[in-house]
This record gives sequence, structure tokens and C-alpha cells, in this order.
Amino acid sequence: MTAQKQARPPSVPTGHGGPTYQDIIGRDSTPVPDVLALRSNPPQSVEDIPVEHFISQSFFDLEMEKMWPKVWQFVCREEHLAEVGDYWVYDIGRHSIIVIRASDTELKAYHNSCLHRGTKLKPSGSTGFSRDLQCPFHGWTWSLHGSLEHVPCDWEFPHLDREANRLPEVRVETWNSFVFINMDAGARPLIDYLEVMPQHFENWRFEGWHTYQIIEKELACNWKVALEGFMEAYHTPLVHPEMTHVVGDWNMQHDIFGDHTSRDLCPLGVSSPASKLGLTEQDLLDRSGLGDPSTRKQAKVTPGKTARIAMAEQVRKQFSERYGIDLSHLSDAECIDSLKYNIFPNTILYGGPGLPQIQQFLPLGNDPDRCLFVSWGFRPVAPDAARPEPAEPYRLKEEESFTSAPGINEFSGRVLDQDTSIMRWQQEGMHASAKGAQTLSNYQESRIRRIHETLMKYVNDTLPN
Repeated sequence: MTAQKQARPPSVPTGHGGPTYQDIIGRDSTPVPDVLALRSNPPQSVEDIPVEHFISQSFFDLEMEKMWPKVWQFVCREEHLAEVGDYWVYDIGRHSIIVIRASDTELKAYHNSCLHRGTKLKPSGSTGFSRDLQCPFHGWTWSLHGSLEHVPCDWEFPHLDREANRLPEVRVETWNSFVFINMDAGARPLIDYLEVMPQHFENWRFEGWHTYQIIEKELACNWKVALEGFMEAYHTPLVHPEMTHVVGDWNMQHDIFGDHTSRDLCPLGVSSPASKLGLTEQDLLDRSGLGDPSTRKQAKVTPGKTARIAMAEQVRKQFSERYGIDLSHLSDAECIDSLKYNIFPNTILYGGPGLPQIQQFLPLGNDPDRCLFVSWGFRPVAPDAARPEPAEPYRLKEEESFTSAPGINEFSGRVLDQDTSIMRWQQEGMHASAKGAQTLSNYQESRIRRIHETLMKYVNDTLPN
């Protein structure tokens, strides 16, 4: 790596011709919590990003060797592992991990490989229930706690040390009802790795929610191409022109908190600096995608209020009537805005009840030009209601539209189609590049730059313990 030039990106975007995020929330009907009033965008390099980070097989192999086995990765929700024997198989490249509930109080995670001749104990991408972990080839069987319980024709193995042939374990920890694994036995605890997340999400708890939708889509691009497409809104005027009229994009706030966490705060119910329509507050409310469509058309912006205030009131009313949940303690911004937190390397978790979801970006097999995008959707469970069964993944091919996935909101499906359709072009364009590098913006793409800075710390073994 060449010597890095240092520059301090501005703490808020400048020159975009519109109000900052802090200006916008300052006009809401409620003050925001301290975590949303915070700004943090420390100095970074302004060097270009080599395209080899995205297209090189050798760099991909370095990630698999140096980075993926050492980071905490979101796998599934605790509700997917509610009963003893419930399991979930998580694949990352050629690594495959089984996460399973071993007892009422304990989750276990194991490398998904038989210690006899290496066969996967459970198929990749599978979920379900299992009383034990039995190899489907020759029947070697382990208990849910990893001890070797049965070897067919055991007289053939007088040399076998059963204790030494316990299933090799992987670290598994939970936070806020989300299950994470780490293949590094010496890794720092998840709660430390998450940096500011536990504090910021104190009021955004997901234990009382359920997973109603998991949509997977195969994409012809590197996992970082897909991830980074959801980390900036610089692309919005060209890729989502209709959204510029109701979403603040170029004036989003971007914050970096450490090597493993960052966020963007995107205001809804306002127009982008790129929009020239000059919408009224009522126009903004009418075009809003939040709330119940049947009642949204009848909603009015009363004197002294804004579209954002009216939208937040709609969300609070909907949660009260539909789920019996009181959101009066949350600010307008928490109820309606896109509060999008990145957890390095490949997870985006949205805070607040307005857009409750996770987006996940996984290498697909051992190919730097392929990845799997996974969109998780959550809904609250009413206090007196039975918890529904959590959704299982629904897989789409690259050529299939998100709108064809069962239960998806048509508008959301179209937006996801717009986002992902451009990614093959970017991947192919980097292979064709004569420049061999990306030049990132100073502020709007600052968090993308941090992803690569942290990645290089893992690749170069320079990340402090």
C-alpha cells in the first residue's frame, strides 16, 4: 500500500444546497435522543480504492483466510432456534457452520463437517430440527453438545479417541435477539465488537418482534459491491429518481464510530436537494410510503405541522391500534427515518420501528464475482398475541424480480430491483477498468472507505486486539 494522504471530511455535508439532517430533525415535534444528535466522522485516507478488492481471486482468498474467520457475523434470530434441536446452517465462502439449540439455555455452533471423512452434517442453506448431529454418509453421530455418541462398526476403530473427536466449536453469542458467530476462539466478546450499538439500540429492542420475511437474491457481483450500494445515497437521483422528492439523500448524515460500526441517518418526508418539484408538506405526506395506505390518503397536514410530524403520528397510531404498542416515548425521527447501522463486515441493521429490517451480504461460494443479498423483515408481536412461526429464506435468481417474492411490498420490491440491477454493470466495469481504482467522495462515501480501511487491517494483521 502506498503512503496515505490524510484529510478530515466535514462533520456534515456542505455545498448540497439543502438542510442537514440535524436541521431537519430540529423542526420535528419531539426532541431526538442523544444518540441521534451525535455526529462522528473522523479523519480518513483519501486514496483511491483498488478494484482488486472486488475482482481479484487472490484478494478474495486473503479475505477468507484473514478476515472472515476472525469477525462476528450475523446468522439468524433466536426465534429460529427456539426449541432444543432447532438448527440453522450458515455458509460463508467454503466455511460452513451449524448453529443449534443444545438446551433451553445454551446455543452451540460447530464446523459443519464430519470428523470421519468430512461430509457436511447438514446441507448448506438448511434449517430445521434435529435430535442429534448424524453424518448422512456413514452415520457417525454426535450429541447436540458435540460429544461423539455413535460410530457404526465401532470395533473397526480401536484407535479412535472419542474425546478428541468432539465436534470443533465456533463462538456463538446473542444480542438484541440476533445470533452471531465467530470462528476465532480468541475473539473479543460480541458486546465489545459492536462498539456503540448496544448503547444506541437501548430503545430499539427486537425481542418482541418476529421475522415475517427473508428474501435471498443471487447477484453477479462481489459482496462488497452489493453492501456498498446500500451505504450511500449519492446514486439516488439516477437509480431512484422518484424517491428524490420524498427522501433526503445527498443531505443524509454519515457517522463512523470505530473499526466495526458506522451509520447513515436518512430523513423521510422531505425532498432531496436534487428534487426540483417544490412539493408542499401535504404533497410530501401524500407521497409517503409509511403507514397504512388506506388511511394515508385521508391524512392531512394541519396548520403548524409538517409532513414528517403527520407521518410519525400515523406510525404511532398504527402501532397502537394494530399491535397495542405505545411509541409515545420515541421521537418523530425514530418513528419514520431510515436509521441504518453497519456492522462490519457485511450486515446492516435498521434502528427504530419505522423500517425494521436487516440487510446481509454474503460471498456466494468461492467466487469473487458472485454474492448473496439477504433482506430480513420484522414485525412486532402484540403483547397478548401468540408469536407467529418465523419466516424461512425464499431464494431468487438474479433475473427474478423482488416483486415476485411472496408478501413483499410492491414499492419496496421495485426499489430493491433498482438497487441490485446496477451491480452486475459495476462488477463487469471494474474488470474492464483501465484506471484500476475507485475514487470515493469526501463525505457521502466516507463509510465505504472505512470498510476498506478496516478490511486491510485484518488482511495485514494490524488490527489491535
